[in-house]
Amino acid sequence: MRRDIKVVPFYRMPFGTLLTVTDHRMQNMNPAVEGQAQALEQRFARLFGESPRIYQAPGRVNLIGEHTDYNDGFVMPAAIGFYTRVAVAPRPDRKLVIHSENYSEQVEFDLDGLPATRAGHWSDYVIGVVKMLVRSGKQLRGANLLVDGNVPLGAGLSSSASLEVAVGYALLDLADRAIEPPTLERIKIDRIKIDRIKIDRTGLALLCQQAENEFVGARCGIMDQFVSSHGKHGQALLLDCRSLEYRQLPLPPDVALAICNTMVKHSIAKGEYNQRRAECETGVRTLSKHLPQVRALRDVTVEDLETYGQELPDVVMRRCRHVIGENDRVLQAAAALERGDLQAVGSLMLESHRSLRDDFEVSCAELDLMVELAGRAEGVYGTRMTGGGFGGCTIALVQSGCVEAFERKVREGYERSTGCQPEIYICAAADGVGQVAATSAEKWVRSE
Repeated sequence: MRRDIKVVPFYRMPFGTLLTVTDHRMQNMNPAVEGQAQALEQRFARLFGESPRIYQAPGRVNLIGEHTDYNDGFVMPAAIGFYTRVAVAPRPDRKLVIHSENYSEQVEFDLDGLPATRAGHWSDYVIGVVKMLVRSGKQLRGANLLVDGNVPLGAGLSSSASLEVAVGYALLDLADRAIEPPTLERIKIDRIKIDRIKIDRTGLALLCQQAENEFVGARCGIMDQFVSSHGKHGQALLLDCRSLEYRQLPLPPDVALAICNTMVKHSIAKGEYNQRRAECETGVRTLSKHLPQVRALRDVTVEDLETYGQELPDVVMRRCRHVIGENDRVLQAAAALERGDLQAVGSLMLESHRSLRDDFEVSCAELDLMVELAGRAEGVYGTRMTGGGFGGCTIALVQSGCVEAFERKVREGYERSTGCQPEIYICAAADGVGQVAATSAEKWVRSE
């Protein structure tokens, strides 16, 4: 299968495009989410003495397509119902005052004098996004921000991308509004204006990725920020990491996403991740001598590897075999989801895990154990490790009626074998970034 395949229909929007929309607020609002947002609004009012607007961006889990993103390949993530929430209100000056509920810390910066380098602090993610927005020509204003989140930290569920996207969206939305206090008439004008424009989610994702690459110093791909921006309730997302073309894929409502956290992260992870990238790049350099069209492993077929792979060192050949096969598995899984064949999706997930374990060598004993335990549980269609590897989480597709028994069996089995109690998160695919709560004045407008 050639890697220049077009997976259609896709949707693209160049940075800065304005589209007509009916309402920029998130869909599928529920009382629990609104209650959490109201609590954050109250804490903001106590801290800053005014009422904010509140936004949220989700974390994500990758269903299949591991270590393909930086090889210009295909991925299939889903946004999940863990969020970073940002309460924000404008200031009359050029300062950004950012308070983190998770870290119980507050930092302050001037938009005209942002730090030149990272500090190794949680605020790097915020400042990186602000710097990229300013560099892109966005006219930001001073603001007070209160940040809170429940994306599990260190679990590989993209808490950093969630923070970046939530902050970026909030500041862009704030920049499109008038600076006057939120009177009833002012909000009516704001709603007319905002209802006519839509923040460019792809452009936002790219800026957030750029912030993490250039300012924070993490060589991440585009997947995390993209699905946090574009996620849809009840759907996974098939993304072409080269063209950024994408389409939504239906997830059955009676299937849960069960994320199992091994609670371990081996210290070799960062060095090994960089080594895997280097090995993939070595494969591309060698194969491109025979295949001039090859820019990334995305451009190499199984047949190409069989023909020219003997020139590669064994380790590099196996790394290439994983990426090439994984790209095909993602496309096959997308087709299977669209025809409702969850058994086929599950088989592909297991193949993915075996390839990550044997060819890419990024699994570990704890991940393998978690996959084995989940695979033996009733009602499981498929399971695999998810994320960069060497610890972290697995993902399983589980029939909703079997979730309770699944949790019990996996938890007990893992604790009995390792002495460590795992965390298990039962999720559904969620909406991407958006405004989730209105100020009191906005609620008056809504009720008219």
